Amino acid sequence: MADLKALKEQLDQLTLLEASQLVKMLEEAWGVSAAAPVAMAAAMPSAAAEAAPVEEQTEFDVVLTGAGEKKINVIKVVRALTNLGLKEAKDVVETAGSVILSGVSKEAAQDAKAKLEAEGAQVTVK
Repeated sequence: MADLKALKEQLDQLTLLEASQLVKMLEEAWGVSAAAPVAMAAAMPSAAAEAAPVEEQTEFDVVLTGAGEKKINVIKVVRALTNLGLKEAKDVVETAGSVILSGVSKEAAQDAKAKLEAEGAQVTVK
């Protein structure tokens, strides 16, 4: 069996882009989708979940859906928001559906969206 602690430490050192590429690679190799369990959980709500009050979402993801015409300016904003290197930020901008920020507050997500849209990018906050 693999040394799980060593594997966790290696995964902790991945950049956002490398982690995204790893997920895609594993999905292709194993024929699975990382989004499937979430979709199934949403499709089959339990009775307890229906009775519980709906909580307001507190963590948001900022997803870049398109770079627009000013790709260089969008790359600069992505670098400022994420502290990624130039190549990593460029790869993120060129990959449609890239998560720029994950698990941030509503204010931070709206601020990031405004900055990216000011440069012509198409952004979704989930």
